[in-house]
Amino acid sequence: MSRFPRSLSMVGAAALALGLAACSSGPGMKAGAPPAAQTAPTEIETIAALLDRGEVKAAQKRLKQALRSDPLNPSLLVLRQGMLGDAKADLGPASHPYTVQPGDTMAGIAERFLGNRLKSYQLARYNKMSDPSALAAGQVLQIPGQPAQAETAPRAAPPKKRSSAAAAAAPAPKAQSRPAAPAASKADPAAAQRARTAGLAALNRGQPGEAVALLQRAATLDPDNAAISRDLARARRIAATVKSQR
Repeated sequence: MSRFPRSLSMVGAAALALGLAACSSGPGMKAGAPPAAQTAPTEIETIAALLDRGEVKAAQKRLKQALRSDPLNPSLLVLRQGMLGDAKADLGPASHPYTVQPGDTMAGIAERFLGNRLKSYQLARYNKMSDPSALAAGQVLQIPGQPAQAETAPRAAPPKKRSSAAAAAAPAPKAQSRPAAPAASKADPAAAQRARTAGLAALNRGQPGEAVALLQRAATLDPDNAAISRDLARARRIAATVKSQR
């Protein structure tokens, strides 16, 4: 009779051990899903450098791999659009000429005029160039958008002073009603370009909300600028996508 209780206690101990093992591996102990990997800035620079050298296939391969793990990265999306998009449609048909100066690079020109050096390959395609590194001094590029306007107009020469005798002899001018001066325009292309540059920089940093605010300001300062309107629409799409993923 003593063997039965002993066997029963052994069975109970085994069941208890199995229960504890099941609890330790239950749903409450499972690790959460790993966060999406972020693309290193050095990888973005590598892809951009490949494009600037005209090595498109190698750039496409690395870009595809990076987008698998980081599909909402704004910089990667800019590079992909530059490779696959319609450069004329994205940057707009209106353009003005620019003569390449010694020391210029396509990335530097893209940063200066488009506000984003990652658009250098897109700017090259806009000018029907497959290799941005082939840029040469004296070459004439077409830059999307309107040229920057002069910030200050030349001042008119001051009127000559009349002698006191002539002033006394001259009859006093009759008071005339002047038409109301037209309201001053609030457009400021130079300030709009600065806001656009800051907005694109925010987009590249992965801050689409800040980018939308800055690009909205740029659109207010230069409402007829098609390039700013396109950048704003793109920033809004990215911001909406990021929000939906959270």
